[in-house]
Amino acid sequence: MRIEHDCVGTMAIDDDALYGIHSKRAEENFPISNEKLHPLIIESLVQIKKAAAEVNLKAGTLDADKSQAIVNACNQLLLGRYSEAFIAPAIQGSAGTSANMNVNEVVAHLAERMTPGLKVHPNDDVNQSQSTNDTFPTAGKMAMLKKLPALLTAIESLKMALLDKADRYADTVKVGRTQLQDAVPTTYGNTFKAYWSMFSRDTKRLTAAKDALTEVNLGGTAIGTGLNTTDLYQATIVPTVNQISQLSLTQATNLIDATQNCDAYVTFSSAMKALAVDLSKFCNDLRLLASGPQAGLAELKLPAKQAGSSIMPAKVNPVIPEVVNQVAFQVIGNDTTVTLAAEAGQLELNAFEPIMFRDILASETYLANAIQTLVANCVSGITVNEDRCQENVEHSAVVATALSPYLGYEKTTLLVKRAVKENRSIRELLKTEHLLAPKLVDHLLSPANLTNQKVSHALAQES
Repeated sequence: MRIEHDCVGTMAIDDDALYGIHSKRAEENFPISNEKLHPLIIESLVQIKKAAAEVNLKAGTLDADKSQAIVNACNQLLLGRYSEAFIAPAIQGSAGTSANMNVNEVVAHLAERMTPGLKVHPNDDVNQSQSTNDTFPTAGKMAMLKKLPALLTAIESLKMALLDKADRYADTVKVGRTQLQDAVPTTYGNTFKAYWSMFSRDTKRLTAAKDALTEVNLGGTAIGTGLNTTDLYQATIVPTVNQISQLSLTQATNLIDATQNCDAYVTFSSAMKALAVDLSKFCNDLRLLASGPQAGLAELKLPAKQAGSSIMPAKVNPVIPEVVNQVAFQVIGNDTTVTLAAEAGQLELNAFEPIMFRDILASETYLANAIQTLVANCVSGITVNEDRCQENVEHSAVVATALSPYLGYEKTTLLVKRAVKENRSIRELLKTEHLLAPKLVDHLLSPANLTNQKVSHALAQES
């Protein structure tokens, strides 16, 4: 064992451990769950430490041996080695200090291990020109940006699957429904295209929110004033991080603002909440349209994925939409947490970024995975029960809406009531009562007209 000290006191640390006293205190102080820091936050912090070592060498504030040792240690960590040394919990107090110090300690101890005889200090050397208050927020944004492509790709796959269904069922007429009551007809082509349009807006919202994440406060140190940095460090630290991470970060024009305010996280989380709401509404529609198969709407057939009951034989439930619904509920809850945490910031710093980062990264992961399984295990295999759709249209009195311009609202209303009371179709009543010319009746009640293709002048005159 080795004895390490901090401003609180001393602690015995296993000689083989790469972490130090700050990391161990965090592990003991925050036993909230078994969840550790997200690997992408760790990776991003390590990339920042590597960049800082290179820039501080150029600035003349860190000697070459220490700089090279830190870079070498970071390179090993970026290969995914020694991941067990990162023991700081995901949910922690002190605005991310435990996360930053865990990385500082691991880099310092690994640098010393790889360069015998060299002493590297976690604060003085690895954390030089930095503060938790600029490295941790920057690492959090970097992690979010790194996860975003997977989510955007998943959304694109969903949109493509919906366009495929829209094309396949472009002419399949169905009864529209408002307030769960029959409404004027539409097509499943229109229905699937509307879903595509909805998710296209989600892509735009996420892409717009991404821009705010690229603006970082790195170089601001404790409160954004840049205390303890050099001019060279200020000018080159963000471009150096970009070279290492292959991201396109920019330094905030107002580092004090960027250090204390968290509205960028709220905007990004809100965009994911909107996506979650849209996904849940879509899945609600799928479950409703596929309800049955005997006693429900049964217009859609969802792929059967597993047995749905331990007691009812052959029962199959819409398990994929159901799990996506649950993911949506979680993401909406995460957004509430992010909103409250961002609002709770005080003066020059927000202490609650750890929970914001934990929940935002979780939402990105959950949404990407949920959409992937939704596409692969549900949407791609959806079929439309075209016979059921046609039957519903033929026996729905609401198709009489198309007659109002010819019979008038009052007369059409009476016709609908009679059709419902006598359980007869609108088409049958029109023809037996000779209310309109047969050719016009056929045209007005045709799928093309019911979905708003205009009646020809000649047919209108014939009536």
